[in-house]
Amino acid sequence: MSHSTVPRTDTEAEVKKKLPKARGGGPEASKKPAAGKLSLRLRFRRDRVLLLMTLPAVVLLLVFNYVPILGNVVAFQEYDPYLSDNGVVSILHSPWVGLENFQRIFEDSAFWNAVRNTLVLFVLQLLLYFPIPILLALLINSVVRPRVRAVSQAILYLPHFFSWVLVVAVFQQLLGGAGLLSQLLRQHGYDGLDIMTDPETFKFLITAQSVWKDAGWGIIVFLAALASVSPDLYEAAAMDGAGRWRRMWHVTLPALRPVVALLLVLRVGDALTVGFEQILLQRDAVGPGAAEVLDTFVWWNGVRNQDFGYAAAAGLVKGVISLGLVLAANKVAHLMGEQGVYKK
Repeated sequence: MSHSTVPRTDTEAEVKKKLPKARGGGPEASKKPAAGKLSLRLRFRRDRVLLLMTLPAVVLLLVFNYVPILGNVVAFQEYDPYLSDNGVVSILHSPWVGLENFQRIFEDSAFWNAVRNTLVLFVLQLLLYFPIPILLALLINSVVRPRVRAVSQAILYLPHFFSWVLVVAVFQQLLGGAGLLSQLLRQHGYDGLDIMTDPETFKFLITAQSVWKDAGWGIIVFLAALASVSPDLYEAAAMDGAGRWRRMWHVTLPALRPVVALLLVLRVGDALTVGFEQILLQRDAVGPGAAEVLDTFVWWNGVRNQDFGYAAAAGLVKGVISLGLVLAANKVAHLMGEQGVYKK
């Protein structure tokens, strides 16, 4: 007599034993550290190659940016570098004057003239210079032929490698009193122009020089951002009936917005630095009334007049204001939904 075999049914406890352990559960999983809670030693071993790669940059940053900050102590002294052959010893022996240098700064009309010229140049460069690389990048990105795009980008990028001496010389040959523009006007019976020595147009001249020299550098940044945009987005917009302008407005410009916000924050933080070498080369041609900015003011008083404490105080004021501008601009970027220089 045959007996039918009834399959054995596992109990609930046996089924749980056969199932694989859930992620993060069980005694073995609990021994492994979570991905975001690695110890310092494990993180160092994991990222040691990246840390070694960034070490030279960190050393340069410390030596040339952070160590010199200690020298700002001379802003509170009547610093005399000739007290000793060693600059550190001279700082230790220079008499303290407290906030006297800062009081002199705020009472100096030349300082406020430099502040005014700096802010005027910053506003002009922000309004006239900052949008131009964006527009040129959009124009180059719309060119179909790769060869034409490469040649155009190379031509626009070439002036970035020129020194300011060469840039000023080129503009002198074009816009100076004996330049090409003046010669053409005289040949047709008009008076010549000397834009290079006109204090009224100096701020526009500085902006034009900056655009010609550095617009190509900004183009590279924005073209890199445009290269990361997926072609599927353009195809989807085209299928929805969007023309070229609507695709640029709804696809291209939103892709550029994070980069624009980041560069704008950095540009605002660099607002009080509007080109030391560029302006110093042309300062004597138009006079300090039109060409004096904060950087040239610090150089003139510190290096030329040997008033190191006064110049250091002016530089410290500039640094504090620049830091405040970076924090304010970054806060505005966060309110607009962008990351800015650092996260919240």
